[in-house]
Formats: sequence, structure tokens, C-alpha cells
Amino acid sequence: MFRHMLIGALTRQRGRMFMIAMTMALGASISTAMLGVMMDVGDKVNQELKSYGANLMVVPKGAALLGDLYGVEDGLGVTDKYLAEDELPKLKSIFWAFNIVDFAPYLETSVSVSGPSGTEQCKLVGTWFDKHLDTPTGESLNTGMVRMKSWWDVKGNWANDDEASGGAVSGMIGANLASKLGVAPGGKVSIPANNGGDVMIMGVFQSGGAEDDSLFVPLSFVQRISDRPGAVSRIEVSALTTPENDLARRAAQDPNSLSRHEWDTWYCTAYISSIAYQIEEVITNARAKPVLQVAESEGAILQKTQLLMLLLTILSLACSALAISNLVTASVMERSAEIGLLKAVGASSTEVSVLIMTEIMITALSGGVVGYFAGRGFAQIIGHTVFGSSIAARGLVIPLVALLVFVVTLAGSLPAIRMLLSLRPAEVLHGR
Repeated sequence: MFRHMLIGALTRQRGRMFMIAMTMALGASISTAMLGVMMDVGDKVNQELKSYGANLMVVPKGAALLGDLYGVEDGLGVTDKYLAEDELPKLKSIFWAFNIVDFAPYLETSVSVSGPSGTEQCKLVGTWFDKHLDTPTGESLNTGMVRMKSWWDVKGNWANDDEASGGAVSGMIGANLASKLGVAPGGKVSIPANNGGDVMIMGVFQSGGAEDDSLFVPLSFVQRISDRPGAVSRIEVSALTTPENDLARRAAQDPNSLSRHEWDTWYCTAYISSIAYQIEEVITNARAKPVLQVAESEGAILQKTQLLMLLLTILSLACSALAISNLVTASVMERSAEIGLLKAVGASSTEVSVLIMTEIMITALSGGVVGYFAGRGFAQIIGHTVFGSSIAARGLVIPLVALLVFVVTLAGSLPAIRMLLSLRPAEVLHGR
């Protein structure tokens, strides 16, 4: 009997039930999309921010970390201490090796550079442009400035780490220095002293910072002319990290103050402080410090983005609950005579409520299934439009959306159920 009554009610109320299903489908689709993006947005936001600079600086112990673009002030600190270039592949051997996206070493010296328009004293920076490495773990990768400084405005091409034609090394010159020397991409400058040589300018870049007055060349060239074979003065590291919390901040101040359980949790979580600690474990005489402006910005942007997704989810579900409440209330009012007759022939308020709620739940869950798959599509559109990549399907989204559909449907139906319980058969059947 219950099944026949249920099928009959769904059939007679096709239009209204369709509206309830579509309302829930809309709410479920937005919830699915927002939850999917929210669970995957951490890596996506981190990847986007990685294109705007490093978030870790590795320098020799004792070297000063002050307030330059990435926290290093030229001319200050310990000048006779260096890191070993041959230890750089060890960065990919730490616990969070896969979170190390890119890194680039630097060695700087001051030289006179001659160009078509004269001679200028400038900073000569040796680095890796696109270096191929074989790591101790067997992984092969390419790393260097091409990826670390992808946000630079470059006219021409990126330099490479090999000798160019004619015995000159290839290099990149800052826009300010290029203007002073009168050189353009394809031109040549000379470093006459200290066993220098010619530098073929492959590209002119504009960074908006102090680098615009510098000349970048292969690391081996600066090591040779400064007589510092295998030396590196600093390393910029770009790593995917988890936003800091109280545990991470306490560990950054003193890891030894943590309990064993807290230490294990901190070490096995991709906090920037734990990655810095692990880098210090593998690089001799190294001090790894977060670039606080970048690291804090990543955490703040990620938290605000996730909060926005959560608010959109809550608002969409609240709207769905209000719409369902109106639709179900209207349905109960239209069927008041039918409900009064059921009560008059012996049906209890509980039995009638179960019938109505079953109808609404079946309809809402049907709409929720449609909304889930539509939401998966919306999430991919958001991923490709905003981040240029797909959003990974998370299994946790399915039970969360199912629970939300149930709660929203129940919340939206409560006013109608209260009205149903207050109906008196005698008054309804007599048209009062």
C-alpha cells in the first residue's frame, strides 16, 4: 500500500517534484564543484605562486640574512664561506623531495663590463639557467632560472649553461644595465679582467628589482674568474608547502622543544620550516631560511581561497534549503484534503510525515546525483580556466555531498512537516 501511495504521489506531483529535483541538483552541483576545488586548490595555488619566486633561501651558516628581494643584502655577512655545488642534488633526497619544485644556485662578484656605449661596474651573477641533474635517488630533472624566474619579462631568449659560438659564454642582462651599455639581444659585452672573456647576450630581462642592473652568466664562468671552483654563495629553492600553524611556528623557533609525537607530526608535514630543517640536514654548513613574505602570502591566499569556496558552498545550500521549503510547503497545502482524508481513515501524523519525507528524499537524492556529475564538470571548467589543469576527483566529496543533500532536504522540509502535523482532518475536510 505504501509503495502504491508513494508512486501515485510522485506521479501526480511530477511538475513540483521536478522543480525540487532541479533545485537540489543546482545546490549539489555548486557544492560538488566548490568542495572538489577546495580540496585540490592547495597544490594549485602553490604551483601558481611558485612561478613568482622562491620561498626558501639557503646560505652558508654565519651569512647574514637581511632585507633584499629574497632576504640577502649584498656586501654584508660572511664572505669567505660557501656552499658546495656538488651537494645541490641532495635537495631531492630529503623526505619532502617531491615538494622541491625548482632550485637555482648563485655566485656573485663585482666586475667591469664593456659594451658598445662604454664600461660599467656591475654585479656579475653566476647561476644555472636550465641545468640537467641526476639525483642520488635516481631521478633526472632540469632546474634553474628558466623556471624560477618565469615571471620575468624577457626580450630575446634565455641563456644556456654551455659555451656559445666563438668561445663566448651566453648570458642574460638586466634592462637597466643593457641601456647603459647599449646592448641588445644578439649583442656582445666583454669582461676584460680576471681571466674574463666575451658574453653573448641571449636576452634582456626586466624584473622590476635590483637584478635589472646585473649580468647573469653560467655558474662555472663566475667560479673560474673569481677563483672559487665548485663554490655557491646561496641557493634559491621553490617548494610546495602547507600553511604554517602553531606547531610549525614553535618548531621553527626550536625543534627540540617539541614532544616526540609533535616532532614526528611536524617533520612529516610539508611545513616550510620542516622542509628548511631537512635541507640543513643534507647540505653541509647550510642555513635554510623561509622567505617570509612569500611563505606567509602563500598561506594567507590559500586560506582565503578555501574560505571563499566554503562560503559559496554554504550559501548555495542555504538557497536550496529555502527553495525546497517553499516548494514542499506549497505541495502540502495543495494536498491538505488528501492528507486530512489519510488521517481521517486512521493514518497517524508520523505515517503521513514518513510518506511525505520519502517522496521528497527520493526526489532530492535523484537531483543530487545529477548535481554531483554536473558539479564534477563545473570543477574541471574552473580548474582549466583558473589554474590551467584538471581538478583531481576526491572520493571524500561523494559522501560529503550525499550528507549535505540529506541535511538540506531535511532542513527545507521541516516547516512543511510542522504544518502537516497541525492539520486537523475535520477542519480540512469541511474546507476550513
